[in-house]
Amino acid sequence: MATQQEGKPGIFTRVSRYLRDMRGELKKVVWPSKKQVINNTLVVLGVVLVSATVVSGFDAVLTWLVKTLINLGV
Repeated sequence: MATQQEGKPGIFTRVSRYLRDMRGELKKVVWPSKKQVINNTLVVLGVVLVSATVVSGFDAVLTWLVKTLINLGV
């Protein structure tokens, strides 16, 4: 009785093929330049800052609104 099915490669063959394919794909990658990385980082930080400001503003307005409604009910 064979331990492998007919036509199906062994685990080491599959892992070896996977690693070769991965290495080949990594050679095709076009890595961004330092300037692009810095620019994209600044854009992300800007968007996060604006988003945090907007969420903080909504939080402040809704907190004030809830406190006002609670005080009117008491």
